[in-house]
Amino acid sequence: MMKRLIVLVLSFTLIVGGLWFTTTNGYKFLKGYFLFKTSQEQTVSAEPIEPLEESKEVEELVNQREEQEGIPDPLYPVRPSKGEHMGELIIPKLDAELPIYHGTHEDELEKGVGHFEGSVLPGESDNSVLSGHRDTVFRKLGEVERGDILIVRTIAGEFTYKVKRVRIVDKEDRTVIVPKPTPTLTVSTCYPFDFIGSAPDRYILVADLISSEYNEH
Repeated sequence: MMKRLIVLVLSFTLIVGGLWFTTTNGYKFLKGYFLFKTSQEQTVSAEPIEPLEESKEVEELVNQREEQEGIPDPLYPVRPSKGEHMGELIIPKLDAELPIYHGTHEDELEKGVGHFEGSVLPGESDNSVLSGHRDTVFRKLGEVERGDILIVRTIAGEFTYKVKRVRIVDKEDRTVIVPKPTPTLTVSTCYPFDFIGSAPDRYILVADLISSEYNEH
């Protein structure tokens, strides 16, 4: 008799608990399923996304800006080869016009000013780096001061820079070739100028682009 009573109580408890679980969690399940199906239907019926549209608009704005400013695109249709004569560096204060060669190995530096291959070409955005020997092309570079003008002439045009900073750094200092947010010309040579042997430092001119005259390709 007692065993039957216990079984009845347990059965009743399970039935009531089952009904409660079914009504509450069942509702949550149905609600969740309904929301899932609704969002799925909305996703399927939504207009297809065109991620390239924004890129096209940005490209059009860039093209319009370049047309307004007269900037050729690209500035250099053909990049120079290693060792190629690519232009001239004009330093009005020194009354000097120096040939520029693409590359900074001894083969290039023996002939004139070398353009560091890992940097952008003159006139382009970012940091264009030129180097030369202190006992040949840059023997008087120490006379160039802040505010003086540097002109680079290439197949792309003539680019005028104004020296904004003069630095003396260790020869291992890599900040000389770091990228710049604006068109910059960095000119480097060994220092001190009268040092005998391998000079320990570098004499650096940092100049901002102030004007450009483009050639027609």
